[in-house]
Amino acid sequence: MSFLDPQEQLELIKHGTVDFISEADFLKKLKKSKETNKPLRIKLGADPNRPDIHLGHTVVINKLKILQDLGHHIQFLIGDFTALIGDPTGKNTTRPILSREEIEENGKSYATQIFKILDPDKTEIVYNSAWLLKLTSIDFIKLAAQCTVAQMIERDDFTKRYKAGTPISLHEFMYPLCQGYDSVAMKTDLELGGTDQKFNLLMGRTLQGSYNQEPQCILTMPILEGLDGVNKMSKSLDNYIGVDESPKDMFGKTMRVSDELMFRYYELLTDLRPSEVAQLKADVESKKKHPREVKVNLAKFLVARFHSQAAAQAAEDEFNRIFVDKGLPDQIDDFKIKTQSIGLVQLMTLTGMTASNGEATRLVAGGGVSIDQEKVSDSKLKLDLKVGESFVLRAGKKKFIKIVVE
Repeated sequence: MSFLDPQEQLELIKHGTVDFISEADFLKKLKKSKETNKPLRIKLGADPNRPDIHLGHTVVINKLKILQDLGHHIQFLIGDFTALIGDPTGKNTTRPILSREEIEENGKSYATQIFKILDPDKTEIVYNSAWLLKLTSIDFIKLAAQCTVAQMIERDDFTKRYKAGTPISLHEFMYPLCQGYDSVAMKTDLELGGTDQKFNLLMGRTLQGSYNQEPQCILTMPILEGLDGVNKMSKSLDNYIGVDESPKDMFGKTMRVSDELMFRYYELLTDLRPSEVAQLKADVESKKKHPREVKVNLAKFLVARFHSQAAAQAAEDEFNRIFVDKGLPDQIDDFKIKTQSIGLVQLMTLTGMTASNGEATRLVAGGGVSIDQEKVSDSKLKLDLKVGESFVLRAGKKKFIKIVVE
């Protein structure tokens, strides 16, 4: 158990959170934990809808690591049963149901990736099929009786879909009930999640009370914006940085983060104190530090955390060789394309670098087009694109795009 007193633990745990329901209740739990020398049961759940964990997920996992370091019992829940339903949170359509095989493979991948942050010897991996599959039809009816339709419709995403006339399947109402029942089965003291999970987390608190358990406290963390700086980091939006990505890709993607957004990444993904992040921002604004230098340090921190210091340095050296030494901008958008044979002129128009094939032809003739810094003079050049290949295409002085062949 932690040597820190309950109040000190509370201050450390609540730093950087959005919702904490409630601090007073959790302080009581911490005091009881200290008195009995019994760790609190901390829950974080994730449905294995996709095989990869990205940096957006780690905002919450980082907080889990703090709780683990304080000596509390971490239970990482893989929602192999609830994934069959599909979390409706933030969705304007019903999620497709995954096969059992897909869920199992994704679950194994999750378990491996979280140990890049958490201590595997101090982390319990649990699957909610262990208890949800055992519930009878009568049990589910009793569970459904704990919540009204009116309460469900209060959810923002359900409200929007209902008003828009977008279908809401009845099985989607079961999702928050099942997630809430997980807390009953696990006897959870504190459940963590993103701010978009608040409704589901509160359901656990409600159901524990219905089952004569001491209600769990809930803690929500901020949502991390993706590389586009607008939307939530998401693999489906292709604006993510995966924790299992190569050092080169992780470094390169981080360098695409805007100068403004990188401070948000510092706040949510590093161990710098708020005052230190504020100082970095002030140094950039006063031109004491160049934003590129600060962004490079962020990229190296992330690569070192998920790979190694040596990998971080190698990634920086490779990035400098490709972009700095050849005079390319740090931020170049990717354009993904399938394997095929395509003309250079057609590719330029397809990517939107030129408005027409005629404009592309004129640019090539004028010496304004290059592939990986090598000028191209043949406007009839055919490119045989193969899986795994990538190159930087330049049109004129300011248009760059990275072609990635899938």
